[in-house]
Formats: sequence, C-alpha cells, structure tokens
Amino acid sequence: MNKAQVLIIDDEPQIRKLLQINLESNEYKVLQADTAKEGITLAASHLPDAILLDIGLPDKNGHIVLKELREWYNNPIIILSVQDSEIDIVKALDNGANDYLTKPFRTGELLARLRSAIRSNQNIENNSCITTGDLEIDLVARTVKKNNEIVKLTSTEYNLLALFAKNDGKVLTHQYILKEVWGNGYSTETQYLRVFVGNLRKKIEDNPNNPHYIITESGVGYRFE
Repeated sequence: MNKAQVLIIDDEPQIRKLLQINLESNEYKVLQADTAKEGITLAASHLPDAILLDIGLPDKNGHIVLKELREWYNNPIIILSVQDSEIDIVKALDNGANDYLTKPFRTGELLARLRSAIRSNQNIENNSCITTGDLEIDLVARTVKKNNEIVKLTSTEYNLLALFAKNDGKVLTHQYILKEVWGNGYSTETQYLRVFVGNLRKKIEDNPNNPHYIITESGVGYRFE
C-alpha cells in the first residue's frame, strides 16, 4: 500500500479537489494549504514525502516559498503553475524544484513524475550502485556497465552521467549541469553540453536518436530516467 504523504499548496479549490481525488485514489495521504504561510507550517509540522507547489499564491510568490522551503526541506517539490515561460521554469528548477508542470496538466503524467521523484529520493541517497534497465553505475568504483559489460567513458562523461543518475527523475537545467560538471566559467556553453550529451548517448543508449535514459526537456535541460 502506498503510504506516501503529499502536501498540496495551491489557492485554487478546484485544483486541490482534483489532486486530492486522484492522489487518494492512488493511496497517497493528502495535506492541503491555500496560502504560503499555511503550506510552510504544514510542511514543517508533517514533513511530507513530496510537495506540489503553485507559483501564484495570494500571500507570497511561489518562487520565494520554494527558496524558503529549500533552506530545510529536502524531499521532492514539484511546481504546478499556469506560467509556462522558459524563464519561470528555469528559475524554479534552479531554485531547487524537482520538476515543473504547467496547468492544465495531465493527471497521469503528474502521478508518474510524482512516483519517480519520491522513489528516487528514497533510494538514490543510500545507494552507491545505481541500476536502471541494462545500465549499472557504481558511484564508488566510478564504473559504468551496460548489459554487464564495461562502458568506456572519459572522466567528464562519467561525471556528467553520475550527476544525472544522482538526480534521477529530476529536471536539471543547462546552467546547473554546466556549473556542476565544468565550473562557473562554462555556465552559458549550452552547445558544449549538447556535444557531450550526444557522445554519452552513443555509449549508453540503444538508440541515441530516441533516448531512453537521458531525456531532453526542450529549452530547459535534461532529465535522467
């Protein structure tokens, strides 16, 4: 039985009701708040397994709420918003959101991303060896195997793949990846990143043109599944 608890912070009653029905039908426990103040209070007192956060709250901007939560809350936060500009999406992801869905959203997609975020959060931190499909990544030995055969990666390719794997299911922006793998001086070199992702896909994907592991989030970044 699914016992994960999800906090919804959204000022739209219809959205909260829709989410509550779908989450409870999938056996999640649900908490609700219609203001930033109430949401932060519930998050602190219950420490839910995940938070669904609206950007357009009546008492405080959701981007500010996200920053405040990320000072102490480490579980997944998924943004739900009518704002669909690339600037808003990148801003939220860079501020610590695990994912971003624009309203109206498909319930099935939300549930899938929620499951992925919670599962990854529970498993990745305690695992030195990450296995997904035919791919095995040993974070201690710094080795990668596909179908039990060693995949030869450069140091940079390995660091890139390890970053993806440690953030399984989370959308990582171009700027974040570049800073983490190459440093601050490369934060605008998105074409540089595309080349390395392309090379990495050739080594770990069955079909690099239709990738299964490293998924492109158009205009934003990449997600590792």
